[in-house]
Amino acid sequence: MLGLTGPRHRLGTALAALGLLATGVAVQSAATTTLAHAATPHRVLFDNAHAETAGNADWIVSTSQPDPLGQDSTPSAETDWTGALSSWGVALQKTGDYSLKTLPSGSALTYGASATNDLSNFDTLVLPEPNTLFTTAEKTAIMTFVKNGGGLFMISDHTGADRNNDGEDAVEILNDLMTNNSVDSTDPFGFSVDSLSISSGYPAAISDSGDPVLHGSFGTVTKSLIASGTTATLKPADNAGVKGLLYRSGYSGNTGAFFATSTFGSGRVAFWGDSSPIDDGTGQSGNTLYDGWNDTGATNGPLALNATEWLSGASGDGGGGGTACTDAQLLGNAGFESGATTWTATSGVITNSSGQSARSGSYYSWLGGSGTAATDTLAQSVAIPSGCAATLSFYLHIDTAETTTSTAYDTLKVQVLNSSGTVLGTLATYSNLNAASGYAQRGFSLSGYAGQTVTVKLTGTEGSKLQTSFVLDDTALDVS
Repeated sequence: MLGLTGPRHRLGTALAALGLLATGVAVQSAATTTLAHAATPHRVLFDNAHAETAGNADWIVSTSQPDPLGQDSTPSAETDWTGALSSWGVALQKTGDYSLKTLPSGSALTYGASATNDLSNFDTLVLPEPNTLFTTAEKTAIMTFVKNGGGLFMISDHTGADRNNDGEDAVEILNDLMTNNSVDSTDPFGFSVDSLSISSGYPAAISDSGDPVLHGSFGTVTKSLIASGTTATLKPADNAGVKGLLYRSGYSGNTGAFFATSTFGSGRVAFWGDSSPIDDGTGQSGNTLYDGWNDTGATNGPLALNATEWLSGASGDGGGGGTACTDAQLLGNAGFESGATTWTATSGVITNSSGQSARSGSYYSWLGGSGTAATDTLAQSVAIPSGCAATLSFYLHIDTAETTTSTAYDTLKVQVLNSSGTVLGTLATYSNLNAASGYAQRGFSLSGYAGQTVTVKLTGTEGSKLQTSFVLDDTALDVS
């Protein structure tokens, strides 16, 4: 049972030295296969099993399913495949770097099964405005797929866009996926979809020349399009990896994000607030479609294509032909089961005390919990290879004796430092206000530090009265 009824009692599990590690770290390989991105097509699965063609919707790349190549094996124009997403699909197919499939109507999303269209056989899953709720098993499959390194592209529409009249729209369905699943329902991606119906607009991109979605191999993104859509509210305190890329006019920061990206575990997530930008105006007979893909006031094509590239892990090698990256988990003693080794920490932080519980095994890391003015640290230095996507993750449990609902008396900072000890970035700050039962996984992108040796450091600081315990287990720094 997690929890604490009194001040923390330190055990004699001290480390030999304090401060930051100056030496290398043992690399524990998560896979032995070297991924030569240019030689292996990026595998993308478009969902059509959740009423994506209900009403006037036509969110398919082709009527030939599961394989669009059955309609035309060498498409050169959007009309060579039939579907309102055919421009998207044909553009990817023409590069030669992608393998596209559709999950047909009547199928179910699975992960770890033997089916050809099982998510374990893909790099990215596209959910183009789903209109039926995902089952419990499907939500587990999607979340596990992302956690284990998959890319998830979630495309919403405005609230009330219930195309099949079953009482659920894409806003509700995507929020249900993020808040009602068996893997992590504690705001895992760091955003929620707003219940709004915004009639029109041209959301503008932020200024970030290094962002691979805004400046990818398919072009530069300047604006998108709203033609009855919605936005997202960002919550970086829940996931510091969340980032708004395009905003509704007059909005910025954590509100009004029309396009956002995030990470979860080893995977990547993208959100788009409207299906009109991906609609190319062509599709099956009888549907009333809207050509947002080719809107001259927006750059919707590059946005969709760059995001697909990023989600599929392609942007780390410049869209093909770059340096191959070996999948690996880089942290030594990641689950603390070797006791006070590899990490540099305050005496007693790495422990098997019965005062708290490990998420797995016997040992865990416990910062704070003394009820006195004190600071605890936990750090490890690691070299992140060039050309790799990198994700830091850990499971965190916070309990507290503080009773306030407004003041952060005790804090835990998650930071990245360079070899000189200079803070390069603060990924997150947690406090007694974040206390909750059980462990929750937290994830952060460290891809921006590829090619550098950095130190991941956690600092727990308590005030002088009531205790707050920050308990960590099962850490990872995954690269791919």
